[in-house]
Amino acid sequence: MGSAVERTDEHVREYLIYRGFTSTLKHLDGDIKADKEKGFRVDKIIDQLQQFVHSFDLFGLKEYWLYLDRRLFCRLEDVYRTTVNKLRTSLYRYYVINTIQKGNLEKTQEFFHKQASELQGQAEWRDWFILPFIPAPEQNPTFCPYFSRQWADTFLVSLHNFLSVLFQCMHILQLKLHFDAEVQRTTSLAEENEQLRQLLFTLQMESRDQRDEDEMVHHKLPSYVQNMDLLGDTELDSMTSQRTVSTATTPPRNFFSTFLPQGRRTPGKTPQFTSTSSPRQIAIGRKDPTTNPVRMRQVIPQSQLSTNQSTNHTTHPRHKRIQDHEKERKELLSKPSSQGEAEPVTETFSKPLESSSSNSRSGLGEGERGDLSEQPFIKLSQEEYGEHHSSIMHCRVDCSGRRVASLDVDGVIKVWSFNPIMQTKATVMSKSPLLSLEWATKPDRLLLLGSGVGTVRLYDTEAKKNLYEINIDETHPRILSLACSPSGSSFVCSAAALSRSGSCDSIPRPVSGQLVLWDTKTVKQQLQFSLEPEPVAINCTAFNHNGNLLVTGAADGLIRLFDMQQYESAMSWRAHSGEVYSVEFSSDENTVFSIGEDGKFIQWNIHRCGVKQSEQVLPQDATGPFVLSGYSGYKQVQVPRGQLFAFDSEGQHVLTCSSTGGLIYRLTNGELDVESMMSLGGHKAPVVTVDWCSAVDCGICLTASMDGKIKLSTLLSQKS
Repeated sequence: MGSAVERTDEHVREYLIYRGFTSTLKHLDGDIKADKEKGFRVDKIIDQLQQFVHSFDLFGLKEYWLYLDRRLFCRLEDVYRTTVNKLRTSLYRYYVINTIQKGNLEKTQEFFHKQASELQGQAEWRDWFILPFIPAPEQNPTFCPYFSRQWADTFLVSLHNFLSVLFQCMHILQLKLHFDAEVQRTTSLAEENEQLRQLLFTLQMESRDQRDEDEMVHHKLPSYVQNMDLLGDTELDSMTSQRTVSTATTPPRNFFSTFLPQGRRTPGKTPQFTSTSSPRQIAIGRKDPTTNPVRMRQVIPQSQLSTNQSTNHTTHPRHKRIQDHEKERKELLSKPSSQGEAEPVTETFSKPLESSSSNSRSGLGEGERGDLSEQPFIKLSQEEYGEHHSSIMHCRVDCSGRRVASLDVDGVIKVWSFNPIMQTKATVMSKSPLLSLEWATKPDRLLLLGSGVGTVRLYDTEAKKNLYEINIDETHPRILSLACSPSGSSFVCSAAALSRSGSCDSIPRPVSGQLVLWDTKTVKQQLQFSLEPEPVAINCTAFNHNGNLLVTGAADGLIRLFDMQQYESAMSWRAHSGEVYSVEFSSDENTVFSIGEDGKFIQWNIHRCGVKQSEQVLPQDATGPFVLSGYSGYKQVQVPRGQLFAFDSEGQHVLTCSSTGGLIYRLTNGELDVESMMSLGGHKAPVVTVDWCSAVDCGICLTASMDGKIKLSTLLSQKS
């Protein structure tokens, strides 16, 4: 309800600006700022009540509750009046207990003096008038439960749930506040259209394959393939890659094929040949690689069309044509060709054809081990984004899976898309060094950029402009990490002081830091978290699915778990001997995974503080520091900045870094199954950050390396 109201307010504002009703817009902004219902946001209402309690504002507390009663509670049925009265009584008791805990007995006596006429006739308040005169009320059996943290939390949660249900059941205006239902309906229609498109495409492919078997296609052959017509699809791919200098090293991505389920894919058909056909009479027709796989077609010159066409189907059965084809292929590969243009092809296929063909058709990259059936995924394609000219620090996909934002050590940010083609959408360059980035959740086109001079910018990737820039703290200028709440209403910013060496590129030892929560609507600081035992630099942050929990990893080796409803630390424990580089929630959110400077990949139980569920040591090329060697003994060393591991949509597999590409492990009870490891490969420099997007039909894995190259691997799960 709250999000729908906010969106409606934005639409009304846009309409007033479009119509030029500036005076009405000013009144609207004033009314929104003075809105006591806080846009039907329950968290804001709870915050307002707590503010009255902690500031000992009894008059404001009574007036605000009376407003809620007149505006909301009076519309409920009589059966809920008892619940409202109980919540009001608990709210007043919460106020009285707070005055005693803060040692302000004057406010305690003031409460009973002003409320005596109202409360003395109520049985539940009969014993409470003696409270100001008891020396140690927190030890009294009657009042002891109300001084516990458990009672306060139970009351606030009950009030929160009551208001949430109340707003959920409110009457929806004719102005269409139920945007969520509209979005859900639109999404379901889009999914249905996509399924129908998949079915249509599959039927078209089957019809085209059947037509290809019956038709004879005529076209002129390039000179260098006239003697290569009897080779298979894999041999043709290798031959053309050597003959055509301009061919890209990475094959183009088959976009439409990613929408087909594994069982419905149409493999390349075995070509049919006649015994009377010569190498000059056969050719392989290649279609657009972005739409169809390579397919072999038969071509017969016009001079022999009349004679061969009438005898092919009657004289030679299918099995005899296949036998003749195998015989001619063996002869072609064993004897050097007499034509000069065909000689290099014999050398190209000096390796066994069977292994070469299997690798090509399976789609597995170089360095992948194990049989195809043992791999958890099939790598459909791997593309390269090479617009960066220095090492990558961060590479993240937005929550919708449409855009990628990548940041290099030179401070250049590229915003690019990969569906249906890889294309750069925006380039951001900054005078001040940029150290971190994060996608906003609502709307997902916004990008948070953290600098090395204490500023955070909100950048609109569609309008290609900065919406605003905020200053965090001059004493902590290095913005190490940013995390946006799933609701999109706030974001967490981790800022750190300069390292003792004065460098912004490394942290030789733990330095001072702070963790701050900002409101994205008002662009104001909400609060600063307490970092115990001392303020320290926070390297990584992550929210759970609803934003109620925040986990952080710090330079002192501690993992801290924050309760975002109470805005305080719920627990913390020593996780690594050294810095914590990367931390994430598991799929069920009962555990937390972390990678640290000690090279360990550990799973922690968040219900039992500091209890390990699994631990595994990773190689150095998966945890850093990352080293790239150059000429004349030059070495480039990079401390981990971005995400070091990422999970698939079901949380059963994890993607990590390596020196040659990403590595995918299966998670078994939180431990990495080395036997089922799959290598994505493709890199010539160490991979420093990864990301896994499951928002599209096929999983998209991003691996970014120190040479500025980003590999985008499209995976298809082999699960039945």
